Amino acid sequence: MIELAPSILSADFARLGEQVRAACEGGASVIHVDIMDGHFVPNLTVGPPVVKSLRKVTKLPLDCHFMIENPDDFIPAFAESGADWISVHQEACRHLNRSLNLIKSHECQAGVVINPATPVDTISEVLDIVDYVLVMSVNPGFGAQRFIPAVLHKIRQLAHIRSQRGLNYKIEVDGGVALDTVADVVRAGAEILVAGNAVFGAGDPKRNVEGLLKAATEAAMVRV
Repeated sequence: MIELAPSILSADFARLGEQVRAACEGGASVIHVDIMDGHFVPNLTVGPPVVKSLRKVTKLPLDCHFMIENPDDFIPAFAESGADWISVHQEACRHLNRSLNLIKSHECQAGVVINPATPVDTISEVLDIVDYVLVMSVNPGFGAQRFIPAVLHKIRQLAHIRSQRGLNYKIEVDGGVALDTVADVVRAGAEILVAGNAVFGAGDPKRNVEGLLKAATEAAMVRV
C-alpha cells in the first residue's frame, strides 16, 4: 500500500489547520513534521507545541522527523505532545540502538534516517528493530530541493534486504518527491512518500495529494 505523507514544512503556517485538513481529504494517511535545530541542519522549525496543536486538527499519525543533535533529550516531549512516529538520523545518534529503543519505550513507531551520502550498510544492525527507514533524497534542512536520483539504488537495496532477511520495516522517502519523480521512487520500492512543496507549494493541497497518489498507485501496479 502506498501512503502519502504531506510535509508541513512547505505549508502556510497561518492556515496550517486548514491546509492539513485539505491534504487529508485528498487521501493523505500520515502528516510529516520536520524538526530542525539549526545545528544538525542549517534551519530551525517547530517544537512540541506545534505537534500538540496538530494533534487537535487531525487523527492521522504524526510522523516527526528529527533533524537534531542529541535526539534522546527530545523524544519524551514529542511523544507526550502527540507524535505517533519518531525517526532519528543515523548521523546524529551516538548510540543508535538506544535511541530507537527509547522511541519504542514511549509507544511510538521508531524510524531511522539516512542522508544521501550515507550508505545503507551503516544501519544494517538496527533494521530488525525499526518500523521504517527514511531515505533522504535531498540534503536535509530546506524544502523545495531537487531530487537526487542516485538514492534510488538505496531504496532498491533496502527492499532487497527486507525480503532477504524476512523483515517488516517500511521504506519512506523524503525530498523532491513530485509528479516527475514519484513513479521512479515507487518502482524502486518505497511505500511512504513525503511531499511538501508538491502538496503545499501551489494550488489546492487536496487535488495535489490526489494527483500524487494517482501517479504513485499507477507506478506501484507496474512494479507488481
